[in-house]
Amino acid sequence: MEDDSPITGLVAAAARGDQDAWNELVERYSPLLVGVIRQYRLTANQLDDVAQTVWLRLVEHLGDLRQPEALPGWIVTTARRESLRMSAAERRLTPFSPLEGVQPVADTAEPDQELLRAERHQALLGGLAELPTRQRNLLMLLVNDPPLSYAEISERSGIPIGSIGPTRSRALERLRRTQPIKQFTDRPLELEQDRR
Repeated sequence: MEDDSPITGLVAAAARGDQDAWNELVERYSPLLVGVIRQYRLTANQLDDVAQTVWLRLVEHLGDLRQPEALPGWIVTTARRESLRMSAAERRLTPFSPLEGVQPVADTAEPDQELLRAERHQALLGGLAELPTRQRNLLMLLVNDPPLSYAEISERSGIPIGSIGPTRSRALERLRRTQPIKQFTDRPLELEQDRR
């Protein structure tokens, strides 16, 4: 990624103490951070604690980042480590009965497919975090469940109804060009090659 990327500028400004740049980083990468932490099935309080710890670690190491465009990967890695640490601490403190609350679950997904789905989800969250706020918010409104009408989307986003489609197209094209999406889609599928 080029040095003049928006992420590089935001990281540099935040490292210099620019509160607006820091707020933009938090807004961009919070969905990615929360998405990673949720995979560990922590309580809401634990999720908040892990998120705060990750943001604290970022503040401590923001000036040390050699490749600011790698920030999404740093956040994912740090969130995983802190979530594992929180889970391990919880297991040490809570007595565990292996049969308590166990209900048989039909798991139809193969482990490889579940891993691929989780990696695709992480790439999507990372890509969304790199989009400008307006485009990211529009895409999130478009995938709302239940679906919103264009009139509701226009009201919430401030985008005229006639501009929603073209703006969506530009946002999706920009999303495809983000580093996390490109890394995920350019990667060879080793799982398929191993199944001879």
